[in-house]
Amino acid sequence: MLLAVDVGNTESVFGVYDGDDLLARWRISTEASKTADEHAALFRTLLDSAGIDFRSVDAVCMSCVVPPMQGALEEMTVNLFGVHPLVVGPGVKTGLSILYDNPREVGADRIVNAVAAYEEYGGPTVIVDIGTATTFCAISAQGEYLGGAIAPGLGIAAQALFSRAAKLPRVAFVRPKNVIGKDTVSSIQSGLINGYVELVDGMVRKVSGELGGNPTVIGTGGLIDIIAEHSSTIQRVDHLLTLKGLKLIYEKNS
Repeated sequence: MLLAVDVGNTESVFGVYDGDDLLARWRISTEASKTADEHAALFRTLLDSAGIDFRSVDAVCMSCVVPPMQGALEEMTVNLFGVHPLVVGPGVKTGLSILYDNPREVGADRIVNAVAAYEEYGGPTVIVDIGTATTFCAISAQGEYLGGAIAPGLGIAAQALFSRAAKLPRVAFVRPKNVIGKDTVSSIQSGLINGYVELVDGMVRKVSGELGGNPTVIGTGGLIDIIAEHSSTIQRVDHLLTLKGLKLIYEKNS
């Protein structure tokens, strides 16, 4: 069985594949201070809760954008599963031509998503990933990773607003009935949700215009549902995109 691990800045996603079947997946908060032993205890608990014997895991593929956590996870996979993980990074086969000026600068999660999107939906493709950051990635019809754009995430924007404006309350990420808010809560909600929908749709149109070829627009990430519901440009939402990409990359390198 393959354990796919995607470590993000705020949340991490894990999934276990038996061949092409995804047996279980989890999304948990990222905690960079955890030791290898703490990770091992967590993974054993998660696997046990899904009825999966940890000894059946014989391969691990991992992408990580939190460097302090990577070493502990690598140590955990060796100690718990007896295997060295395949870590997505320079030298790993992806099947994509990465046309970034410096390919080493591209986040592993963005490459993983691009691999899955091109395999499943073809190209040209635009990927909108709404998580800690809001990222836009462009893949050509020939399977070239062209680059993209990075904006602050919805959660970051909300946190900055609450922390820098003492009188503004925290609000739920819910789109209000009207764009023109009649109270402070609905005004904040309108600015956050409607503002980010316009950000996403505007950026998708600009990226698609440069990319050309009427691209498929794929949405993913922990906060994608909040925006995709109201977006006029996101055509598909794929919550499993990163796990699919990790599985594909493992297969290309095994």
